[in-house]
Amino acid sequence: MAECSSVVIVTGSPVHPSRTVGLARLAEHRLTAEGIRVRTVHVRDLPAEALLRAEFADPKIREASAWVAEADGVIAVSPVYKAAYTGAFKAFIDLLPQFGLRGKVVLPLLVGGSAAHVLAIDYAIRPMLQSLDPCLIVGGLFLVDKTVEWADDGVRLTPEVATRFAQTMDAFVEGLRAHGTTGSSARRREMDLDPAGAWPM
Repeated sequence: MAECSSVVIVTGSPVHPSRTVGLARLAEHRLTAEGIRVRTVHVRDLPAEALLRAEFADPKIREASAWVAEADGVIAVSPVYKAAYTGAFKAFIDLLPQFGLRGKVVLPLLVGGSAAHVLAIDYAIRPMLQSLDPCLIVGGLFLVDKTVEWADDGVRLTPEVATRFAQTMDAFVEGLRAHGTTGSSARRREMDLDPAGAWPM
């Protein structure tokens, strides 16, 4: 894997602390152990009015969008509400360019209240991410919230789920290795359609 490999984790939970954020931290620890640079965008920390008004020029929105543009991989982490990712998560994704994930390896991770929402991976978040033209979407992982246990140092996964999570992260890292870095700075210039790399409608 190239030394400059980098990943952005985007979390869509509207609250903190949360199981979603804890899961994102587990992913971050796994990646940093591989020498991968990680940045995290917590959508709840972005200006709410700028998100709702699609203000591409807002400094915080520009910064978060630039992080995504420059990354080699993106991990999308969201709780599941009403059989889909959160509205806050979608609001941020809507501010990315039409091909905002082009050349990137992407991994969706969802946490839901019951196994009834497992299809949100294939019928909600995957098609949305695919529309942004990633080079690879690694098979996602849906976790029932009761398998993500609170701990003093964050969250812990039940043994069976911990194994599945490790396998999923291994696949993501292997995807980064297989595709390598694909010219992040060039992708950033390509997507500079306006200051935020998107256009108003």
